[in-house]
This record gives sequence, structure tokens and C-alpha cells, in this order.
Amino acid sequence: MSSLLFPGQGSQVVGMGNEFYNNFELVKKIFNDADEKLNYSLSKIILNGPEDDLQLTKNTQPAILTVSYAIFKVLKDEFNFDLKLFKFFAGHSLGEYSALVCSGALKFEDALYLLHERGKAMQNAVPVGKGSMVAVLGSDINEIIKMIDSRKEKDGICEIANDNAVGQVIVSGDKKSVESFQETLKSNKIKSIPLKVSAPFHCSLMNNAAEAMRVKINNTKFENPSFNIISNVTAQVENNSNNIKELLIKQIFSTVKWRESLIYMANNGSKNFIEIGPGKVLSGMVKRTIKNVNCFAINSITDIKNLNDKFKK
Repeated sequence: MSSLLFPGQGSQVVGMGNEFYNNFELVKKIFNDADEKLNYSLSKIILNGPEDDLQLTKNTQPAILTVSYAIFKVLKDEFNFDLKLFKFFAGHSLGEYSALVCSGALKFEDALYLLHERGKAMQNAVPVGKGSMVAVLGSDINEIIKMIDSRKEKDGICEIANDNAVGQVIVSGDKKSVESFQETLKSNKIKSIPLKVSAPFHCSLMNNAAEAMRVKINNTKFENPSFNIISNVTAQVENNSNNIKELLIKQIFSTVKWRESLIYMANNGSKNFIEIGPGKVLSGMVKRTIKNVNCFAINSITDIKNLNDKFKK
């Protein structure tokens, strides 16, 4: 059995999806549909930049969805890949919307709108420069939780945003608290790297963004998905459309339990993890977390042909 993975913010690069756009009419249509829905040329930003525009959260989120969905449609409609091979669909943060679209639970146009609004809400929740995120490397999550709990200054926000993989945890919060926590890490000889992000995602500073999105998500029609969707919030299968809505709201301020999600999929029979969308970030996380499984990242037509060849054997 296989799992299909969809990337989140940080995987974006100008020109992503270019080869698919130039070779398939259905991809051109998807890009054009995105432009029409958002009422500006997202496709131009995806294909040509400038990079500063692509890095704006309100553009990044729908852009990654558009490219991920386009590659999925090529895999399904142009190469007739057997989707019955997939037991689970999972997406990292905004990638969960890509998973829902590709599983038939959410219309592409509705997801575009929600992600554009989600990007704006997350950006506006905290003034620029007031929040911070850092990647903590080579340390156990339980150790990091203990260090956060034992902080001397507990007034500010310092929380785990992403449990990404074995040895990779992201901490998010207000700038002062996160910088203070970095000093604690340093004194314990634990490596941390500040992330270039526009806001402190997936922590309680995002509560206002979640409330801003509540009505929009609840007013959008969701169907029960046709594949098992793994929720970022619970790291479990969540296939009830009403539960999915509530979890998407919670996801904005909650820890992304990606490591636990990967373990859940592997423990429930997934031997192949196929990443669809720009980059290979998720494949790296799989390799760090799960042993004795196969990883494939689909970024080109050649990647799809190679994948098809592997599964036809």
C-alpha cells in the first residue's frame, strides 16, 4: 500500500510546475482557473515570479495547491496511474487542502479561495517582525517540550508548531520568547536555525486567524473524501466532512503532527510514500522518520514515468 503526500509552505520556488504547464493543456486550464478564481495572475507569479510576490503567504498557499493539484491531475488523467494503490492522502499544513481537493472532498476553486484567505488571515494575525519561528535539529521532541515548560520567562508564547520528523521540530511564538528559548537551546548545545517566515504559524498567536477563517470554512461545502485523509491535528484518519472542517480551523493554531502522521501510515500498511508537488522536503522527512519504506518525489514528467515503471513491475 502507498501514501500520497502533499507539501506545505517552504517548498515554493519560481518556475515550479513549468514543465507540466508547457506540456499539458489540462495544466494550463488549472492555472487559468486559479487566475479567474482569485482575480489576479497567480500563474504568472508561479511561473515567472518575482520571488518576493511568490513568498507572500497569500500567494504561496494557493500557488502550492495549484501546482500540487496540476501534477496529481497529470498523474491521474494523462498517465492513468492506478489510484487504488493509495491507502492514505496526507498534506503538510496547507498541503492538507491539496489532499482534500485530490480526494474529492473539496472543489479546487473553493480551496484556492480558502487558502488565499487563510494566507491573509495568518499574515494579519501578528504584526510583521513581532513573531518568530526556529527549527530545532537533532533533539527529541519530549526533550524540547520539557525545555519549553521549564522556561523562566513564561509570559510570552513559545510553542511547538511542527513535529516534522525525527530530529526536526519547529518552535513558534513571539520574537522575544523564541529568542530567549534559542539561548536555552544554545546552552544545552542543541542546534537551532531561525526560519525566514512572515508570521509565527501554528501557535496560539494564530487564534485570531483561526476565528477569521471559521465562518469561511464552515460556509464552504465539503464532501466526505474518497481516500483516507490524515489530519495534521490528530495524526489519525479523519473522513467525516464536518470533523474535517473543525480540524482545519484548529490546524491554524495547532501543532502539525507530521512525524506521528508518517508513523501512523507506516504502521497501517504504507510501504511507499509519494510526494506530489514542488520540492522533496516531505520525502526527506519520511527518510528521517520511517525505515524500510520507498520514497518518490514527483517534480517532472520523467519522475512520473519512473514511478509508473516501478509500479508496473
